Amino acid sequence: MSAIDAVELRRIRLPLVAPFRTSFGTQHERDVLLVRVEAFGSEGWGECVAMSQPIYNEEYVDGAQDLLSNVLVPAAIASDLAGAADLTRVLAPFHGNRMAKAALEMALLDAELRAQGRSFADALGASVDRVPSGVSVGIFDSIGDLLEALNNYLGSGYRRVKLKIEPGRDLDVVSTVRATFGDVPLQVDANAAYTIDDTAHLAKLDEFGLLLIEQPFAEDRLLDHARLAERMDTPVCLDESITSLARCMDAIDLGATQIVNLKAGRVGGYLAALEIAEACAARDIPVWCGGMVETGLGRAANAALAAHPAMRLIGDVSASSRFFTRDIVTEPAVLEDGHISVPDGPGLGVEVDIDVIDEITTERRLVHA
Repeated sequence: MSAIDAVELRRIRLPLVAPFRTSFGTQHERDVLLVRVEAFGSEGWGECVAMSQPIYNEEYVDGAQDLLSNVLVPAAIASDLAGAADLTRVLAPFHGNRMAKAALEMALLDAELRAQGRSFADALGASVDRVPSGVSVGIFDSIGDLLEALNNYLGSGYRRVKLKIEPGRDLDVVSTVRATFGDVPLQVDANAAYTIDDTAHLAKLDEFGLLLIEQPFAEDRLLDHARLAERMDTPVCLDESITSLARCMDAIDLGATQIVNLKAGRVGGYLAALEIAEACAARDIPVWCGGMVETGLGRAANAALAAHPAMRLIGDVSASSRFFTRDIVTEPAVLEDGHISVPDGPGLGVEVDIDVIDEITTERRLVHA
């Protein structure tokens, strides 16, 4: 008999409080795929962090929904799962698609932990009950608008700023922000917008005392990142390139990354993320928890991951209000004294607001083996 009694996929549309622009494009809303499971005698929820189009990586929401409906969920239902940790083995024959796999794992783990009365934080080895919060700021056409937004965020208590940069909007922007806000902890994220030919230009960022430069080159250019790291004092941090434990260790060995941005969806789930965090800690490589504009479900799970002792740098676990006027959980993440509390209730430790979810649902699908 399957450990999974039922699986429902829901698509929701959640407007953003303001457009969020990166080198990938501009988001005005989140088209989110939610996974609800009845398993292990309980109910659990997961969230797929894939974007609407395959511009961050090869995954996208329509594709993830199709794969979960027709391949991953039927395989999981037909398997002999003893717990969420078995899902990796069951889904191993199906290559890639880590965000889709992570969404199903998250839902199963939520259900299993709720049945056990354990929290995500406990399961992931959290060592603190709150985490410092950094804010990720998109690209602005007007430097004045950017400075106003940063002034508001810092006034709210955010402890670190991450600026998105791209060719033509980098040195001048960073210089102005540094001059305006002094020694605020500051890092930049290029989202693979540059090439190795930009090395000398990027090296000029050294003068601004940045915490790191994140993913300047395409995800498969590990050697180029290593060459850049040799030319810069600013540590190079990889994001899109880190897709598995093996890839992460290769990047470290090559000198392509001195810091790791860890996103559970990108590596196949929170259990894989935990394995990578612990491996990085053993190599004395700092790790921090990145974000994918998650709802309150993913935000709760990220807070639990960010509370692991390997997470030595401030991550992107921000308040729900940073992106959403109304979240889909009854108690959204709130910024207090520059920190986000780590939920300690069973499973994710947050409850869905089903009325809100019903209101913004665009599609529902029950999946059978």
